[in-house]
Amino acid sequence: MKVILIHQFYSTPQAGGALRSWYLARALADRGITPVVITTHNNADVRVTHEDGIDVHYLPVIYNNRFGFFKRIYSFGKFVWNTVTYAGRFRDAHLVYAISTPLTTGLAAIWIRWRYRIPYVFEVGDLWPDAPIQLGIVRNPILKWILYGLEKKIYQKATVVVALSPSIQKTIQQRVPGKPVNVLPNMADTQFFSPQEKPRELEARYGVGKKFVVSYLGTLGLANGLDYLMDCARACRDKNLPVHFLIAGDGLVRDHLEESISKFNITNITLLPFQNREGIHEILSVTDAVMVCFQPVPVLETGCPNKLFDGLAAGKLIIINFGGWLQSLLEENHFGIAVNPHHAEAFAGVIQEFIENPKKLKSYQEAARQLAEREFSRTWLSEQFVAIIKATVD
Repeated sequence: MKVILIHQFYSTPQAGGALRSWYLARALADRGITPVVITTHNNADVRVTHEDGIDVHYLPVIYNNRFGFFKRIYSFGKFVWNTVTYAGRFRDAHLVYAISTPLTTGLAAIWIRWRYRIPYVFEVGDLWPDAPIQLGIVRNPILKWILYGLEKKIYQKATVVVALSPSIQKTIQQRVPGKPVNVLPNMADTQFFSPQEKPRELEARYGVGKKFVVSYLGTLGLANGLDYLMDCARACRDKNLPVHFLIAGDGLVRDHLEESISKFNITNITLLPFQNREGIHEILSVTDAVMVCFQPVPVLETGCPNKLFDGLAAGKLIIINFGGWLQSLLEENHFGIAVNPHHAEAFAGVIQEFIENPKKLKSYQEAARQLAEREFSRTWLSEQFVAIIKATVD
């Protein structure tokens, strides 16, 4: 069996970033199914590699996390065109697995289905176009109508849809009644990440000895609402709490964050470069709590942020500033807390509780690891993924 996996932002542990599509491709390869990954890089030529049992085809489509809206749209469109043309090399494939975002990946899948007669599964990690519309990025009524029409058509033409959260599943089922929609959340790599004592040499390297460390690991984008994180750091500083924030990543607002840190003299934040998986492992080894932050926009509550699952696997307290299905999961399993996105002072008060009560912190951290092993283990979610692929082909 051969499966074409289309993901514009495919990454490997060595490169860093979200690794879901790498986990999925590895799950196929490990079970005797041939994965063919079509993705992009910022070089001028096509590059083909064989990595970890996976053939990866890098197409020359430039993209950067700091791109504005129109540059992103151009990059997305170019990827669709190049992918459809390139996919003709693999007409013997049994299935296409198209991963969003962006939504336009589904347009490539539709085109491949029509041109080469290869059915597709469409994976939805974030609800588009809801996200850019609710964030105020897309405002034109005609463009909204076009994007919603494209979204519905992609769902309709897919043999199966995979949603990363129950909230996304519910929305898709409302928009396309009767369409099979499977939930397959992000994976916690419980073999690579695990709870451990803080290494003193790493505490010294990051300057966080005897500190309560809160880490934010991921995209520094508009949707993440990271001014709130700046306010939380200032609130902790003003209360003289021994709290230090480590922020690692890149994106559109990184320069803005650097300016804010300097302008407001936020000395309890260290802004680190984008990290590969080894770098994330190091940071988590000195971390007490992982922060997942979004703007207070309803659609962002439906997602399944991948770095949260690294935190679960490493046995860290999880802090979120939004509601939705993840807040319910927190309340049911007691591995983290949801803080008010409008009151950074309340965040400082919550952190103080955990500083003053180490047993409570330990209890929440242990619950995080237990949940990772019980419900989000990469091992058994990989089995679920392969079962979906086999059932679709059969």
